[in-house]
Order: sequence, then C-alpha cells, then structure tokens
Amino acid sequence: MIYKFRAILDAEDDIFRDIAIESNDTLEDLHNALINAFGFDGTEVGAFYTCANDWAWHEEDGIPMFDTGDIPGEIKTMSEYAIDDLVHEQNTKLVYVYDLFSMWTFFIELAAIEENENGMIYPALLFSHGELPAEALQSGLRGDLSEDDMFGEFEDDLDDDDLDMFEGDDSFEDMGFEENWN
Repeated sequence: MIYKFRAILDAEDDIFRDIAIESNDTLEDLHNALINAFGFDGTEVGAFYTCANDWAWHEEDGIPMFDTGDIPGEIKTMSEYAIDDLVHEQNTKLVYVYDLFSMWTFFIELAAIEENENGMIYPALLFSHGELPAEALQSGLRGDLSEDDMFGEFEDDLDDDDLDMFEGDDSFEDMGFEENWN
C-alpha cells in the first residue's frame, strides 16, 4: 500500500509538502524523504513523535535516529519501525523534528491510503507549497518554550552572601590536583 502524507512546517506561513511512500518503508525512509522534500542537507539528526489522535497534536513517545540509551538496543530507532507499525487509519498523525538544536518541527498527517501505481518510484514528492524560511520559527502550535521559566520552580534564592559560609574553611580535603597531571 502507498501512504500519502502531508508534512506541514510549524510556522506562520503555509509551508507544506505532500509525499507518497510505501507503507512498509521505515520511519528512517520517511525521514530521508522529508529532508529531501524540504531541501535540508541531511547533516542533522531528527526524531519522530507519536501523537494522540486529536486536534491538539499531543506528543507521546519519541523515536530517535540513533540508540542513545545506556544499554545497546534499549531504545528502538527509526530504522526499526515500519511506517504502518505506527500510522494507520485509526492513528494518522506524527510530529517530526529535524535538527534538534534549531527544532524544525513538522506535523505529519496521513491523507490517503492507495494502491501502488505501476511504474511509480517511491518515495515521491507529490506537491510542494511554500519555501523554508532562513531559520526555524514556530507558529505557536507547539508552544514557545523561550517564554517559559523552566527553572523558576527551582529558585532557591542563593546569592553571594550564602556562599560566604565557605570562606576560610580549610576542612575540605586536598585532592592532590597537579597542574601537569599527564
């Protein structure tokens, strides 16, 4: 079967690509189709996130390109998931993030399931609308983390006066630091 996806960039302007890909291809194949369709150079990593199938695109489980767990094989990667393992008629959405520093974020939705067309090579870019901006911008659908006070709940009100209690304290053990240890 062929899955036809619409990949929409999380941005103010309408920027999207329609991609056809075989349902038994892997998420890594979809990742490669997306970076080609949007014109990225492919030097950065990406990750997919499963979604609750609701209007709000709530992200659930992350699927990275590489196993970053402490134990090899602990984390399943994109290459280990067939697209139809995660996406089907009852669950049509994924979130894709390319370049985990710039956070290019895409909403991926299954638009159609069709039979394979003879002679067609997949994956295929079916339609392209809009051009990528110079840098990743967010529309606000995922929220703007820059305004959040991520560390506010951990505020402990320590200042220089609090650290004065350590001045003149010689009770710390000398660990034998040597300037030329190697």
